[in-house]
Amino acid sequence: MTPPRILIVGGGFAGLYLAKNLARRDARVVLIDRNNHHLFQPLLYQVATAALSSRDIAQPIRSILRDAPNVEVLLGEATGADVAARQLALSDGTRLDYDYLVVATGARHSYFGKPEWEGLAPGLKTLEDAMEIRRRVLLAFERAERETDPVARQRHLTFVVVGGGPTGVEVAGALAEIRKFALRRDFRRIDPRDATVLLLEGGPRILPSYPPDLSQRAKETLRSLGVDVRTQTLVTAIEPGFVTAADWRIPSNTVVWAAGNQASPLIASLGVALDGQGRALVEADCSVAGHPEIFVLGDAAAFTHQPGMPVVPAICPAAIQMGQHAARAIVSDLEGRPRPSFRYRDKGQLAVIGRGHAVADIGRFETAGFVAWLLWIFVHIFFLIGFRNRVLVVIEWAWSYFTLQRGARLITGVWRLDGDRPT
Repeated sequence: MTPPRILIVGGGFAGLYLAKNLARRDARVVLIDRNNHHLFQPLLYQVATAALSSRDIAQPIRSILRDAPNVEVLLGEATGADVAARQLALSDGTRLDYDYLVVATGARHSYFGKPEWEGLAPGLKTLEDAMEIRRRVLLAFERAERETDPVARQRHLTFVVVGGGPTGVEVAGALAEIRKFALRRDFRRIDPRDATVLLLEGGPRILPSYPPDLSQRAKETLRSLGVDVRTQTLVTAIEPGFVTAADWRIPSNTVVWAAGNQASPLIASLGVALDGQGRALVEADCSVAGHPEIFVLGDAAAFTHQPGMPVVPAICPAAIQMGQHAARAIVSDLEGRPRPSFRYRDKGQLAVIGRGHAVADIGRFETAGFVAWLLWIFVHIFFLIGFRNRVLVVIEWAWSYFTLQRGARLITGVWRLDGDRPT
């Protein structure tokens, strides 16, 4: 009997843990990703704000799976699935047959029907996004150093973060620390501490998925760092040099988007029911209705079967658990046993606000401040792939903590001082 062919689209946490759990099983596993590396997305903001370099949070997928002889890695981009023919189409015209298809493509940022905003307010989902944000932030200070008009200078030194979820809070806190500590003595004509960091949230509070008291603690900590936190301030327009929110026109050349997510367009090609973010509404075993051979995992899935939880959150522990579950479900099929239902084990949520400050909501345990920050460090080091990555990140964090410096302040790519886009 020919071993089944299992195609995994996406080398994030869900896809990677699925592949690792199917290693050495009687199956032909093919993992397809348009990037050659696995990325630890929760630390992308530290690359964007010059605390870490890209190599600290990424590792080649092939090296991670080198000891799995039945797993093949392909560099390619999936564009659609023919569920009737059981084929996956790639952007280069290749069509791959499958017995099982697992879609774990993650999510991209959503601009709520305003795609033209993306060029002016990049989100933070890929290494390219992080490098672009870092380039814009550092160039803003360089341009301000050479600007003689005080009004134009302040526009360069005003940073707007849109969205008060964990990513927005983390980016805003990091930008405040760059302004206050890392760049404080590096310029001669400007004082980086004069920079303004604005965090705009359309809802009534930041970190809305956290308990209200932790949201308030996060808000107070951000304000102590000098971040101007505005809630119930919905962004209605972004244009070159300006952001409009709640009838307030804010002069700013540097905007970071952290306000929404949407699933990969690949999900729509499956012909299944989707939620408002374009995620597939999956069954109790993480497969899609009418096609038990197709699984959708991680940020691409809307799992609504968890007791007491409207939808399983789009965070890395959930993706890891879904990947492990899908492996068990496939093995159960191969061994002729009933599939188990997926049950998410809630590990809580953590958000860092700045040096020595974080909030933690773990079951009945809630804390904020230094203890939460240490817990955040431990959890993120634990989930980093590769021993080298863990060691480097610990060293970088220790150096940054004691010196108040940021070691990855490099402006890369082709740039010009008289514009906001690379040439």
